[in-house]
Amino acid sequence: MYKVICLLFCFFISASFTTQKHAVKEASAVLKTDSSALTIRHFNAASLEDYRQHRDFKYVDHPGEGISLWDQFWRWFWYWIDNLMAGKVTGSIMQLLFIILGAGALVFMVLKLMGMDMMQIFTGKTSTVEIPYQESIENIHEISFEEEIEKAISNRNFRLAVRLLYLNCLKKLSDAGAIQWKADKTNQAYLHELKNPEQQQKFGLLTRQFEYVWYGDFKVDQEHFQQIRNSFQQFNPKLR
Repeated sequence: MYKVICLLFCFFISASFTTQKHAVKEASAVLKTDSSALTIRHFNAASLEDYRQHRDFKYVDHPGEGISLWDQFWRWFWYWIDNLMAGKVTGSIMQLLFIILGAGALVFMVLKLMGMDMMQIFTGKTSTVEIPYQESIENIHEISFEEEIEKAISNRNFRLAVRLLYLNCLKKLSDAGAIQWKADKTNQAYLHELKNPEQQQKFGLLTRQFEYVWYGDFKVDQEHFQQIRNSFQQFNPKLR
């Protein structure tokens, strides 16, 4: 028991001495001051004034100041669009609407470039052109094609001239025995009657050209018509 008390006493003495020694070391620490030389810099007044006058550093927006009415309108318009797009439901609807309008504009431009009649698409009515031949009753063996084609060209009715070229091609195929012409037959029926693959391919291209111009109501100018005419003139109906 006596030994235990002695050990505890020695422990407390040692701990107290260590604490005092540490406190003395901390007390003896000297605060060092920064003695390096300082260089005081000042802003350049002329540069500051130059920056103040620079347009890129003027962040205050003054609507209408130095802006045309047209620019003010578009600023208001895009501000209104931004507010509409901010809402979740309204923004989704507006995004869908813009996508639909954009797609519609793209389709409209493509159709215009292809020469299609917009009134025909929206009203379902084709452009009225005087046609002296009715397909259901005409007899291709009774038409003077060269004369009628030249007459259509002189009247700049290239669409009718293409139709006459196609009818003349059917007449030549019928005369060559490659098809059996009937007024109520379709162009595809004539195409399937051709036995020669090369002839069938070339006649198919001519048929596609004719249908684009006649049924698709594509606009044909003189240069385009001459290219189509050359294609028909190069076709050999007697190819076996």
